[in-house]
Amino acid sequence: MNFSSETIENAVEQLSRFPGIGKKTALRMTLFLLKDKPEQVERMVQAISDLKTKVHYCKNCGNVCDDELCSICLSVNRNKKLICVVKEFQDIISIENTGQFNGVYHVLGGVIAPMEGVGPDDIAIAQLLKRVEDDQVEEIVFALSANMEGDTTAFYISRKLEPFQTRISAISRGIAVGGELEYADEITLGRSILNRVPYRVNS
Repeated sequence: MNFSSETIENAVEQLSRFPGIGKKTALRMTLFLLKDKPEQVERMVQAISDLKTKVHYCKNCGNVCDDELCSICLSVNRNKKLICVVKEFQDIISIENTGQFNGVYHVLGGVIAPMEGVGPDDIAIAQLLKRVEDDQVEEIVFALSANMEGDTTAFYISRKLEPFQTRISAISRGIAVGGELEYADEITLGRSILNRVPYRVNS
């Protein structure tokens, strides 16, 4: 693309860094911002800036929040003895949208993926085990994607949970094998939570 303005070119370059945004879409977004009211653009700039300065990770579960603890961990109406283990915080959003889960969460921040150099110590497994012990957790629900990395992670954690008297379950396989949790529709995901099954290790 040839631009008559270096400022517009820079804006297109930055916007095209978003996932799924090509140069043409970035150009349309740039031209929209160029025509938008200055105060509206300022609000957008401030909102983006706030992402890096005001958003924190819950020190208990790893969810995103504006304070030390997220609203789910702080809620007196949630079952603290029931923890749903997810890969990333966006999976919490997907599950919460179903309205079918009343426990709390634990964000691993990834899954075990040896081919990518990600091992058990690189994700929040130790923190999960500490929560299970400290809070006397009664049930762990694996809500990890149905692929090799998700299964490997669930297998590893289940082995680490053996010393505890904790039930282990997994969402039912209404989620397509190989599919990412965040792309599942709410009805399917909700049913998978409600119809979770005991997790069994095939050794």
